[in-house]
Amino acid sequence: MAPLYDPKVEKPSDAKACIDIFEFPNIPCTYPVVWTRAREAAQICAAVGKRICDAHEWEGACAGALEPPDYFFGRGSVAAMRSAHNAKYGGTKNWAYGATYQSGICAANSTKSASCGGGGFNSCGSNTYPTGAFPGCVSALGVYDQHGNAAEHMNLPMTPREMASTGSTSLGVTEMKGSWFIWDKYRAHPDWCRWRAPYWHGSRVMSASSHENYHLGFRCCKSLE
Repeated sequence: MAPLYDPKVEKPSDAKACIDIFEFPNIPCTYPVVWTRAREAAQICAAVGKRICDAHEWEGACAGALEPPDYFFGRGSVAAMRSAHNAKYGGTKNWAYGATYQSGICAANSTKSASCGGGGFNSCGSNTYPTGAFPGCVSALGVYDQHGNAAEHMNLPMTPREMASTGSTSLGVTEMKGSWFIWDKYRAHPDWCRWRAPYWHGSRVMSASSHENYHLGFRCCKSLE
């Protein structure tokens, strides 16, 4: 795992949490696990002694500096919180590998299966790459594949009590982070590090019907004593 900290003012030993270097199962040169619901991601992380990440932790790992939580609590809706956050960071966009989007750097030039129409389990392969196969797709904190490969489940807290990073088990709503395996061909939305998505397929993280699909996986975080 990689320590989460801000290199401008902290050392790695100051980190209060760390994040998986690779998409789950966090083993280099393996294909990321997909077809996983947010609920299942949280349960699997807990089963291996870790936890699901909060959105700001994933963003900090990607941007190369963990910043304080920035959720704009009290705005009344996911959309209002997201808009305020994206407006704050919209002038300082960056990707794990640098300040501008580049094709060919990350695992983002695969192709959907010809049979993949509506995204069904029996017709769509993940078509991802082995984790770590693109050595340039790494952040300054040493975290791989946050662009391309699988998109990733994260926790988006709606109140301070729903932050996984504070030890809460009463999690917030789903947030899908990063881009996926066909991104160099089809960019469906922004994918700069601190961008937060609209409430696509939204649910509570622990809902039994939280979203799953063929290009959606996860990685885990761990709080440090």
